[in-house]
Amino acid sequence: MELYILRHAIAVQRGTPGYERDSERPLTPKGVKKMRAIAKGMQALGLDCDLFLSSPFPRAKETAEIVAKTFKALKKLKLSDTLAVGGDAAELIDELNQTYNSYQSILLVGHEPYLSDLISVLVAGDSQIDVTMKKGGLCKLTASSLKYGRCATLDWLIAPRHLTRIR
Repeated sequence: MELYILRHAIAVQRGTPGYERDSERPLTPKGVKKMRAIAKGMQALGLDCDLFLSSPFPRAKETAEIVAKTFKALKKLKLSDTLAVGGDAAELIDELNQTYNSYQSILLVGHEPYLSDLISVLVAGDSQIDVTMKKGGLCKLTASSLKYGRCATLDWLIAPRHLTRIR
């Protein structure tokens, strides 16, 4: 299985009038523009995802929609509360194993520090590895099977500025 882990793009700042709740913050116009360029870079890398699974928070959902549209795969986009801020990695892994076990390549879109902790748990077995996921950053893991604990190999981690330059 290939897991691609993508942090949402640039969102409006916390406390911005009209978006007082963290769960309501959308992408900024700059975030949308940059994410479109990142999605084109992902496409140029030859990514092929069977499923796009996103946090339901607007900034993550919008990020996932931009990528899915670029790949002409909006029908493959699903939302999961297990990817929301404060989500539980064990629950996410159970969901992937129980609901999406037939998929070979999955893009997960979510938030920090949750995504870094997830990468650390899957690669090292605990959340002690210091991984930095920039907004719009992308990571690829491979695993023969998923479990909570060391089960995956880190293939790469790409900063958004590099993704925007891939053609």
